[in-house]
Amino acid sequence: MTGKQHILYFLSLHRTGLSVTVLALALILFPFLDSNPYTLGLTNLIAINAIVVLGLNLFIGYAGQISLGHAAFFGLGAYGSAIATVTFGLPPWPAMFLVAGLVALVALAVGIPVLRLSGHYLAMATLGLNYVVHTVLLQWDEVTGGPSGFAGIPSLNLGTFAFDTPLRLHYLLWTFAMLCLLLSLNLVRSGVGRGLAALAGDETAAASLGVDTRTAKVKIFILSAVLAALAGSLFAHCFCYVSPDTFGIFTSTDMVIMVVIGGMGSIWGSLFGAAFLTLLPEWMDWFETYKDFVHGGVLVLVLMFLPQGLITGIVDAIRIKLALRRREHAPA
Repeated sequence: MTGKQHILYFLSLHRTGLSVTVLALALILFPFLDSNPYTLGLTNLIAINAIVVLGLNLFIGYAGQISLGHAAFFGLGAYGSAIATVTFGLPPWPAMFLVAGLVALVALAVGIPVLRLSGHYLAMATLGLNYVVHTVLLQWDEVTGGPSGFAGIPSLNLGTFAFDTPLRLHYLLWTFAMLCLLLSLNLVRSGVGRGLAALAGDETAAASLGVDTRTAKVKIFILSAVLAALAGSLFAHCFCYVSPDTFGIFTSTDMVIMVVIGGMGSIWGSLFGAAFLTLLPEWMDWFETYKDFVHGGVLVLVLMFLPQGLITGIVDAIRIKLALRRREHAPA
């Protein structure tokens, strides 16, 4: 092998690790290029959304299931941390991980009966879960603050170092997002990930090959719920205020749109989908009144012309063109 071939082989062999390293370096250097607090606030929101979407994509894209209620777990994580720290006086870090564990139990209790369903029945069941949680957050004034929301949530800190500025939050939130990215990448490349891929392709065939489909669906549902709860806790401690409207049905719909735009079954696409839909209102601020219509239109267009997802579709189109070009220039 020539030196060039050795380099290409090394790059292909360590492509995932190099991609993660490049992204991490870009995120480290980004505040030096643009330290505007508003811009950092947007990137921080992208990091939070990316954590939710990574978990949801594992459930939708790899397990082949559907959930229209993941904002429920997002809200439980946010309000759980708020109540634990403000009402009960727990330190933020232990409260955050305690809430994640409690949400895992909720997901287990919900997932065992609900995941017996499939297709639009499962979608409606998860949608109902979101409606119930949103109603509780809205009506239980004594605990959640009701429509007025819950304020006074403390910031996260390490000793005397508080994560209370957009710059500090940038590094904290993207550290969590990168850890979730690594977890997702390793999971889909493992035996568990291959079992999920088989489950998404054909549940009956996967069961015949020895995949415990019911247990696999429950486990990935719990993992996606825990990631959503983790993102909710970070959201609460980042903005120090939460309100029920943030965790409504339209938020769940937006999360599904992020998955679809980025590409179902594409871990890297999850980051793109989260960034695209988070920034879309900033690019089209005069469309803010019709945000839900714009999001729905984008979803319809992607499903019509790029059903595998926007980023996945673009990458596939480039690969096809390159393959055709190589074929044209290949010797007869």
